[in-house]
Amino acid sequence: MKAKLLTALKVVISLGLMIYLFYRFLSNPADRDVLLTTLSTANYGYLLLALALFMLAVFTNAVKWYILLRAQGIPVPLGALVNYTFVGFFFNNFLPANVGGDVMRGFGLARYTARSAEAAVSVIVDRIIGLMAFMFTAVVAALIVVNIVAAEQSSGGRLAANLAQVETVAIAGLAVITGGLAVMLSHRLRLLLGRIFALKILSPLAPLYQRISEAFGAYRYQYGALLGAFAVGVVTVLLTGLVDLAIVAGLHGQIAPIYIFLLNPIIAVALIAPISIGGLGTGSVLYVYFYGLVGVPEPLAFALSLVKQAVVYVGSLPGGVLWLRAREDSRGAGEQGSRGGVRIEDRRLRIED
Repeated sequence: MKAKLLTALKVVISLGLMIYLFYRFLSNPADRDVLLTTLSTANYGYLLLALALFMLAVFTNAVKWYILLRAQGIPVPLGALVNYTFVGFFFNNFLPANVGGDVMRGFGLARYTARSAEAAVSVIVDRIIGLMAFMFTAVVAALIVVNIVAAEQSSGGRLAANLAQVETVAIAGLAVITGGLAVMLSHRLRLLLGRIFALKILSPLAPLYQRISEAFGAYRYQYGALLGAFAVGVVTVLLTGLVDLAIVAGLHGQIAPIYIFLLNPIIAVALIAPISIGGLGTGSVLYVYFYGLVGVPEPLAFALSLVKQAVVYVGSLPGGVLWLRAREDSRGAGEQGSRGGVRIEDRRLRIED
């Protein structure tokens, strides 16, 4: 019942925010004309390019995960990881919680290894390094904008203050995420945390915690793998920025690329909070708010968010197809195995007769 109530709440939040935003922009004649013109005159060539870039970003996400699994000594083909990554994106965007995709990736990985703790930890580390890459890109863009672009703005004041605010958010986010990974990889801190499992009520969980702790420890000295995964993560972030750039070009809009590379990572990290269905509604609110800070017209920011949401949904659909195909293959294998068992049993009965 609690899970159903939470799901219902997320649906209400998503629908409520979208209804509010559409009412806000469609009830104002000026904003309505700009929004409808922007969407109706879009260049679909650029939008298809955005879709291709998004799917390429999904592929590089799988490469990042592949690097981390190799560091754990878990041999999984890259093609399989690409499939599981697409399935994960499908569940992220069509289920109430954005962590649903990580669970599905873990289930997929279980087919290749019995090391469930290591598999689960690889998914967690993959997610954290991805977040680090997003916030690192935002920090670099913020430093460029605040120290170079804002300094050249003759209008001064408000824009500079807004950019400084965004810079603070980016730096704080990077510090928190990096600190969290450092804590997870710290041998001393993991031993200290492990002491609570000496309590009688938690003692049954001690073996599981020990396996998870050892799985995290396997990454402690894998500096090359962690750095390589981080570099691939940065490439993924840049590709997602190019997705937004292509959409803006397709909408015939004007947004400085540096602002996209600054705000896109911050919005992506904020959308991890599972308070809506696949970021529906919350994503549009964040786009309108953050791009408004740098002077982007709100109708353009809203249009960008709508098309980006559509690109993400369409780009995630292959994951649903792959998931259904895997279910059918598994069901077919089970039925074939069942029929084979019946044939063997019939033959055994005939022999006994």
